[in-house]
Amino acid sequence: MIRFSANLSMLFTEVDFPARFERAARAGFRAVEFMFPYPWKKDELLALLKKNGLEQVLFNLPAGNWEAGERGIACLAGREGEFREGVGRAVEYAGALGCTLVNCLVGKAPAEAPEKARRTLVDNLRYAAASLDKEGIRLLIEPLNPQDVPGFYLYGTRGALQLIEEVGHPNLFLQYDVYHMQIVEGNLMRTIQTNLARIAHIQIADNPGRNEPGTGEIHFPNLFAFLDRIGYGGWIGCEYKPAGKTEDGLGWMKPYR
Repeated sequence: MIRFSANLSMLFTEVDFPARFERAARAGFRAVEFMFPYPWKKDELLALLKKNGLEQVLFNLPAGNWEAGERGIACLAGREGEFREGVGRAVEYAGALGCTLVNCLVGKAPAEAPEKARRTLVDNLRYAAASLDKEGIRLLIEPLNPQDVPGFYLYGTRGALQLIEEVGHPNLFLQYDVYHMQIVEGNLMRTIQTNLARIAHIQIADNPGRNEPGTGEIHFPNLFAFLDRIGYGGWIGCEYKPAGKTEDGLGWMKPYR
C-alpha cells in the first residue's frame, strides 16, 4: 500500500513550523518528516505529533553550518568529534519521537586530499551505523544532483551503493530521491527494483522545477503503481516545492487516500 509522508520543511510553509503538523493531518497525511528537529525541544515535537495523530518518519543528522552553505560534515576531516556529537543528538531525538530512520547528508567534497575525505566518510558512517543500530534506528545516505547542490560528495545511485558496500555495515541504507535521480540518471523503475533491498525511504518531486507530482516529466501514477507492485513497504516522502498554496496542489494525492 502506498503511503505518503509530508516533508514539513517544504510543505505548508505558508504557516509557522508548529502549525504545519495540523495542516498536514487535515490534508490527509498520517506521517511527517523534516530536515532538522534540533531547533525545537523534543517534548514540544512529540506533543505536536500526538495531538495530530502523526508518525515521525525521518529527519537528518546535524549537517554543519547550513546557513553558510554546508550540506553535511561526514566527509570533512578534522570534524569527526562534531559528527559523533551529532549522532548522539540524533539518537536522543529519534528515541523521543519514535523515529526509526535518520539520514546523513555526507557533505560537499573538500578541495584537497580526496583520499582522506573518503577515509573520513567511511569511518564516520561506520560509527553512525553502529551507534544507530544499537537503538533500532536505520542510517540512510542520500545522493543528490549537481545542478541543485554543486560540489556535493555523493551523486547517483551507483556511487551511493559503492559507498554502502565500502562501509560494510548492515545498518546503512539508501534514501532514494526520485527528483535527484531523474536528473542524474533516469531509469527510475529499473534502478529502484534492482536495489529495493537497500532502499529504506523514497522521496518525490517532479522535474523540472521540484514541484508537486503532475507538473513535470515524471509519470507518477505509473511509478506509484510500480512501487506497489514490487512490494515497496516504506513511506514516500513528499519533498517538493508547491507551485502555489500547498493544499491547492494536493489533487494528485486523492486516488491514494
